[in-house]
Amino acid sequence: MKKMLAALALTALATPALAQDGPDIVTVVTADNPQTQLMAMVLSAQAMEQGNSLHILLCGDGGDMGLAEAPADITAPQPPRDMSPQGLMQMLMQNGATVEVCAIYLPGMGADESVLLEGVGVAQPAAMAAAMAAEGTQVWGF
Repeated sequence: MKKMLAALALTALATPALAQDGPDIVTVVTADNPQTQLMAMVLSAQAMEQGNSLHILLCGDGGDMGLAEAPADITAPQPPRDMSPQGLMQMLMQNGATVEVCAIYLPGMGADESVLLEGVGVAQPAAMAAAMAAEGTQVWGF
């Protein structure tokens, strides 16, 4: 009986953390294709214009979008509006989007935060999990 009460108490303490407000949308970008990366930013921009808060998580090849010295295909303008994935992401950041690379991205490439664009952070796993699990949050994957 004591174990059950202890478990219920722990659950009650953890529940408010899950109920905290998170972003309306978490966009996870792992794609290496610049067109897919750009479309992820286009849809995210549309969502922001519709009043949604946005958190962008860049992992794997998608993490390259957060680099100050990103590969040329991530910074090259694409039709039809001559926007690049990184350029549109930076516009989203200026409009209030949070952008972070996965916690294992930089260690995986043997680098530190100094290689990231100004304003791009490193996601903390517990905080990112809470944001993704927050009630009402939609998670989009590209």
